Amino acid sequence: MAFLIAEDLTYSYSKQSQLVLNDVSIELTQGTLTALVGPNGAGKSTLLRLLQGQLKPNKGQIMVDGNPLIIARNQVALMPQRGLLNWRFPITVEGLVSLGRVNHSRSTCCELEAALQRVGISDFAKRRLDTLSGGQQQRALLAKTLMSSASIFLLDEPCSSLDPPTREQFLIIIRQLADAGLTVFVSSHDWGKALSAYDKVIALDKTVLASGSPNDVQDSLDSITCMGNHCCA
Repeated sequence: MAFLIAEDLTYSYSKQSQLVLNDVSIELTQGTLTALVGPNGAGKSTLLRLLQGQLKPNKGQIMVDGNPLIIARNQVALMPQRGLLNWRFPITVEGLVSLGRVNHSRSTCCELEAALQRVGISDFAKRRLDTLSGGQQQRALLAKTLMSSASIFLLDEPCSSLDPPTREQFLIIIRQLADAGLTVFVSSHDWGKALSAYDKVIALDKTVLASGSPNDVQDSLDSITCMGNHCCA
């Protein structure tokens, strides 16, 4: 049974602008790791913001565990793109992670330590963010997101600035989160073999081009490209 269902989502930033998303329908199942892939300008970040409730669709609906998103928004958490944050801000890792507490209520030491341990950076709790590597900073941001009470996590391009070994380590962490029962939806530029780590792939370019297993989606996209180049005629 799908845990999050979005149906016929259409969105534009103004009445005069072109559609950013057009009749997008997706399903996310509990305890799965899903990749959202597509070119720049495909609408990936906009879709994540719609699913988290930061934006309202012009048309369509979003349901979480059978309830409208407006009621179940606390079940969905969004980890923003790395480039949107000021990593030179003078704050420690534990200070950043504590900010992820819902409604800014005070977090306990146990909750904080648990979040840091889940992403493997408990040894860096007292260090300032600007002393960490890019991969460690991404883990800190993920730990902050995990401090919420959500069960669905939307990660916007979390691996875009990471080198291959660090990216692989990060994928292992989010794979473990999904295996623990969380629903993880990852916007990504990764293609090919990198998608084999995911249970499901959704290819987006303003509308859904393909959805299914990594192999099925790759076959579908190859077919679309082939038809566009008239090589199958």
